[in-house]
Amino acid sequence: MTKIRIIDVATRASVSKSTVSQYLNGRFGHMSATTKEKIRLAVEELNYVPNPIARSLKSDKTKTIGVIVRDIAGFNISRVLRGIDDFCKENDYNVLIYNTDFNEEIERRSLITLKQMCVDGIIITSTGKNNDLINDYVKSGFPLVQFQLEYQDCHTNIVLSDYRQAAQKATEHLIKLGHKRICFLTQEFAGNLSRTERYQGYMDALKAHDIEFEESFIQYWKRDSSFIQSPISLLQTTNAPTAFFTQHLAITTDLLKQLNQHQFNIPNDVSIVGFDEIPMVEMFKVPITVIQQNSYNLGTESAKLLLSILTDKITPSEIKKIIVPCSLVVRESCKNIQS
Repeated sequence: MTKIRIIDVATRASVSKSTVSQYLNGRFGHMSATTKEKIRLAVEELNYVPNPIARSLKSDKTKTIGVIVRDIAGFNISRVLRGIDDFCKENDYNVLIYNTDFNEEIERRSLITLKQMCVDGIIITSTGKNNDLINDYVKSGFPLVQFQLEYQDCHTNIVLSDYRQAAQKATEHLIKLGHKRICFLTQEFAGNLSRTERYQGYMDALKAHDIEFEESFIQYWKRDSSFIQSPISLLQTTNAPTAFFTQHLAITTDLLKQLNQHQFNIPNDVSIVGFDEIPMVEMFKVPITVIQQNSYNLGTESAKLLLSILTDKITPSEIKKIIVPCSLVVRESCKNIQS
């Protein structure tokens, strides 16, 4: 099939290429009604679709942004993406989405490919393994916004949930129910400031209520191998926790699976608060109390911040951090153990 070019439209309409180009870019206030109608009919008859990349070579804008996520199927990420896409559609921007499956090399290739495709800017939740490349993009003036995760050696515009306040609120909820032995289940910090913020919120609550910190109640989970120390074995110790506070949906899911396999009753045997909403939680026998991130708002705020840079409302060198509040949703997974 022969590709229709702008010269074909010009020939059919008996006008110049520059006249067609002005028409396609909306600069036709000076044109006669006859000329505009001839071009419109030529475009329609030839089924001509403008090439956005070719047009961007002249305008320096593609009206397209790239979005890089670690797991496109994630429950919260899907809401973030919806927020980004809705906001961009409202502002006449297109969205290209790249999924990395937590792979740093795929992430790196995605960053390079999107820039080569001349996207106007990128929104990314990264692995933290390509910080040098991201920093280089920002230093060169390329518009880039991170969301969800913040790293100590990566300085960009960013949109985050209020992790510290949310973690403190969740921990205090358990404390008010009489819990003092609260196990904090997390991934290793490894320069991840967002995970550190949650830990600090947990510690803030313990200190505010004069509860002694126990190092054994900080337990770690890995995506490829589950818990470093089994939560079941932890519950069988003499100083067992009375509650778990999990820091990721995948950790909550893994914990619930293990507790169910070993027939632990929630909340009679142990209470649970999870960070992040759980899909179809209303169908659970015991619905889980969670910290609920406003994922859709994270998406809209990320897109709004990037488009503010693209439309010169803020300069690329003006680094901004936007914090989005979270909500504690109290359900039936936490037992009041006060004597």
